Amino acid sequence: MDRPTELVPRHYVAIGGRGPEDVVADDRGRVLTGVEDGRILRLDGLADPGTARFQVLADTGGRPLGLELLPDGDLIVCDAERGLLRVGSGNGSVHVLADSVAGEPLRFASNVVALSDGSLCFTVSSRRHPLRHWMADLVEHTGTGRLLRLAPGGGSPEVLLEGLQFANGVAPSADESFLVVAETGARRLTRFRLTGPRAGTAEPFADDLPGMPDNIWRAGKSGPLWVALAGPPIPPLDLLHRTPPAVRSAAARAAAHAPFRPTGYAGVLAVDDDGATVHHLTRHRSGFRMVTSVCETDGHLVLGSLWERGVAVCAAPAAR
Repeated sequence: MDRPTELVPRHYVAIGGRGPEDVVADDRGRVLTGVEDGRILRLDGLADPGTARFQVLADTGGRPLGLELLPDGDLIVCDAERGLLRVGSGNGSVHVLADSVAGEPLRFASNVVALSDGSLCFTVSSRRHPLRHWMADLVEHTGTGRLLRLAPGGGSPEVLLEGLQFANGVAPSADESFLVVAETGARRLTRFRLTGPRAGTAEPFADDLPGMPDNIWRAGKSGPLWVALAGPPIPPLDLLHRTPPAVRSAAARAAAHAPFRPTGYAGVLAVDDDGATVHHLTRHRSGFRMVTSVCETDGHLVLGSLWERGVAVCAAPAAR
């Protein structure tokens, strides 16, 4: 992997809420995000901190995480408490698309993508631990993450892939022949094939990443896959993952109640459809921490975070 380059911050924009976990850009350069208190916000004018402003579009009544814009302007939301939702762009209405899978409540839905056939593919990070105990799942290494698909006609989601280590971001290849899924707990990207003779199978797409991958975002068909790196590699955690389940379970119980404070690390990665690194940007001793999402718009990168009370605007790297 190439030596990382510096992630250059331009400014920070407070948004009146904590934890803009996912950020996505629309075709007018505006950025949408969800915050801890359940609100969905649209941010405009981010290129200039003096003109930046935000508007409340809706309130899910839960905890919105991953977002996906539809062609008609509506928004698909992974809500960690309520399931998979559709938010109306005009009136802010909130409609539950799915809140269970084969009779099991759908909790900790994480990230979602809409395919051209109208189906929605989304991840569940953990079936064992809720969002508030996300660190416990990373420590216990439960492998209970899932990739699900909701058919265009609705109904109960279909399980495409399970056994994932904290399934997180998801994005399609340019031709939609496969999906790329971030496994935060394994520091890897996994490819799930949608078409062809190997449809329905999974394989590593990019292993041993330089950080813990979180949400994934793609700028149209031609852009790379932007992957947020929520934290650097943690060698003691990698060693713990090799211990017996009982040891990990005990450590997870402690982690669930331990105070958490992120390191001063910020990182993002861009990969192409072959899994090759296009850009790797990092910043140490960063004032903006725990980058859980990234999107590119108007010549800059916008970073989201589960931890911060706003978004960071950074210089976008030159195209390769």
